[in-house]
Amino acid sequence: MNLFAILLSFGFVIIALFLSTAFKLGLGRDLIITSVRATIQLLIVGYILKMVFGFQHPSVIILMLLLMITVAARNSAKRGKGLSNIFWKIFITLTIVELITQGFLLGFHIVPATPQYIISISGMVIGNSMIIASLFLNRLKGELEIRKDEVLLVLSLGGSQKQSIYPILKQSIRSSLIPTIDSQKTIGLVQLPGMMTGQIIAGADPIQAVRFQLLIVFMIMSAASLTAIILGFLIYPGLFNKNQQLDIQAWK
Repeated sequence: MNLFAILLSFGFVIIALFLSTAFKLGLGRDLIITSVRATIQLLIVGYILKMVFGFQHPSVIILMLLLMITVAARNSAKRGKGLSNIFWKIFITLTIVELITQGFLLGFHIVPATPQYIISISGMVIGNSMIIASLFLNRLKGELEIRKDEVLLVLSLGGSQKQSIYPILKQSIRSSLIPTIDSQKTIGLVQLPGMMTGQIIAGADPIQAVRFQLLIVFMIMSAASLTAIILGFLIYPGLFNKNQQLDIQAWK
């Protein structure tokens, strides 16, 4: 795809802008900012990856992964503003998920230990985990607002912190995983995943592309589950004060 084709692709943005203006949706500014940011960010990342792939050194890969995790954690942490050490809890969660998934892939020699594979796959894992973390925090906040009295009742009857919050944690984890599970149900029937489509367009054998996509699908489902569960159990102790009382006043 040449530069002229890229410029033509902005026609889709113009269509969205026209519809936003015609129906008075008020999304024009956001659409323009999002399009410009996406273009700049992807171009910068493209040049960075080109340099990283040329180095072929573990330290460069680790620095790139840490940068990705840090940005993802900062973005998700906005959903938990007011919670104690929320950035670090998300950072630790994403790091654990990344270590488990990459450890499995590299340990069993499923993919080569090269920057092209490690960084590309990590981007999918960290990106999806970031979304799950944000969904989980949103759902947890909503559940606590609705079921706060339920937590207080269990505590007043002598229940532990874990006993009082566990039903809410479980519901929040389940709800945050629904989009991931539902999207995987229709793979191949309603949608052709991006990685599989990219491989086919690049000339890869469709069956080989399907096999690789299945690896990604199963990995993302596992990473999503790990993210919601680990983050949930890292966060819940911070919802209580030293007197074992529910304390969510600072969570905005």
